[in-house]
Amino acid sequence: MLNPSDFIKESIEEIKKTVGDETAVIGLSGGVDSSVASVLTKEALGDNLIAVFVDHGLLREGEAEYVQKTFEPRLNFRCVDASEEFLDALEGVSDPEEKRKIIGKIFIDVFERVAEEVGAKFLVQGTIAPDWIESEGKIKSHHNVALPHGLVLEIVEPIRELYKDEVRIVGTELGIPDELVNRQPYPGPGLAVRVTGKLSHEKISICRKANAIVEEEVQKVGVDKELWQYFAVLTDTKVTGVKGDIRDYGYLVVLRMVASMDAMTAHVPELPWDMVKTISRRITAEIPEVTHVSLSVSDKPPSTIEFA
Repeated sequence: MLNPSDFIKESIEEIKKTVGDETAVIGLSGGVDSSVASVLTKEALGDNLIAVFVDHGLLREGEAEYVQKTFEPRLNFRCVDASEEFLDALEGVSDPEEKRKIIGKIFIDVFERVAEEVGAKFLVQGTIAPDWIESEGKIKSHHNVALPHGLVLEIVEPIRELYKDEVRIVGTELGIPDELVNRQPYPGPGLAVRVTGKLSHEKISICRKANAIVEEEVQKVGVDKELWQYFAVLTDTKVTGVKGDIRDYGYLVVLRMVASMDAMTAHVPELPWDMVKTISRRITAEIPEVTHVSLSVSDKPPSTIEFA
């Protein structure tokens, strides 16, 4: 049974021992893992930790503003708007793994630039147990990483032995607001893996609007407390529809809502049908490019939680 107070105390001591008086950077996404890792490491390093939030143009609606408002008063916070850099590189790319590789490379480029600027020697990551378990356990607790232009940073992973429910417990103990501690997980590549097929500014905008509707309606009904993740996927499929008395031809959006304890497995629970119907009506009414909404009912396994 995790004792959060003991865990925090031991982690702070270990971080201080490892990093000393050097400067460290952490990629702060606004998700639970990186938020808890950031606040925990700040307790150990103070302003020697630079929390870097990268806006890659693939965020949820209002995400950048939310993260800045939440963390700027609490951390040595930097926001880097690299959205054009990411979107230019992703334009026209359809393969999900290629999207991930492009995004990962640019993230590293951005962090290297910041790390060089501040003279960082360490890179803190919010890796948790399911991350390295699903990667076949090949990640070490502390290891060096050489960034593209030769900068070498030592990796620190203060919450790598925790599962998501334990991360939330530690976050609460650290005084992080419940609203943030209990946020649903959000993929690092953002909307890039929730838009199937080739990316474009238009598709990202459609997906962002649909996702906002899903989040609003799920939270309004209160089902968010029972779900692990709930979001919209913009598919590359177009289907015939009717808008008014006119035949239309628009995108298919898939709703994905799953319950889970630790993301290792997940299932689609019974959902309020009125809520599902309301989401469908709103998406097709408020987003002219969408003509059809469907619901994914596949569990993990055999499916994954995300579509790509």
